[in-house]
Amino acid sequence: MSDALVSTEWLASRLGAPDVRVVDASFKMPGVTPTAREDYSAGHIPGAVFFDIDEIAELDSPLPHMLPAAEKFASRMRRLSLGDGNRIVLYDADGVAGAARAWWMFRVFGHGDISVLDGGLRKWRAEGRPLDDLPPMPRERHFTARLNTMLVRDRDQILANLASGREQVLDARNPGRFRGEAVEPWPGRRQGHIPGSLNLDHTLLVDPATGTLQPPEVLAQLFESAGIEPKRPIVTSCGSGITACVLALGLHLAGYRDVAVYDGSWAEWGLPDGPPIETGPPRPRAE
Repeated sequence: MSDALVSTEWLASRLGAPDVRVVDASFKMPGVTPTAREDYSAGHIPGAVFFDIDEIAELDSPLPHMLPAAEKFASRMRRLSLGDGNRIVLYDADGVAGAARAWWMFRVFGHGDISVLDGGLRKWRAEGRPLDDLPPMPRERHFTARLNTMLVRDRDQILANLASGREQVLDARNPGRFRGEAVEPWPGRRQGHIPGSLNLDHTLLVDPATGTLQPPEVLAQLFESAGIEPKRPIVTSCGSGITACVLALGLHLAGYRDVAVYDGSWAEWGLPDGPPIETGPPRPRAE
């Protein structure tokens, strides 16, 4: 399998290996109970630590779970016993979004030996594999954080791209939200999408029967059907920078390498009196 994706069989055969570290990066929207941390406490893959996406973030930002400074990320990873030389395997308890976000974050901060567990905890449980309800003993380990700015975009860069059209913007939200027909779950945001952007609902990348990612050839067909041109760079976006990372992971698995994530996504772009927006279906790119 791709270096970005490992199977439950692969992980089960290496559980407890000294160089493999397992991370529960489950994510839920604010107000949803039980919380992701409560789910982790009730049962997780043995040896897994909990990666809190809402806390391993820039807490002074008014936007949700924005990337933290490199120093904070490194500090939190050391506390979680995650460091240089580790093969890190991430999973989500229900779906893939949280694991994909953490996968992208590790890559942003320079850790390349990072994979997502295909099918996550749902598949692990379905196969009757072991669970634990106690966190592992902490063993602080050095983590070297090196920010890779090529993997992240901010509002000003997306604004500049409106004029240049150099990068394709692919929105992971469902078609109703993209077109401006559905109310945004983030309070106070306008309805619509970034002008010129394309749309591919992130849920289409996952097999609903198994919770695993679609095969690379199916992923490639989905991106092509959405209007993505393989030779042009891509920026993924969504509601708040979480499911955009599902698209980034899928693009990686399909062989795309020039892919960045707009961290602020619609939580930032959709603010009142913000940048220009469009509604309706994607518009064909002018030649």
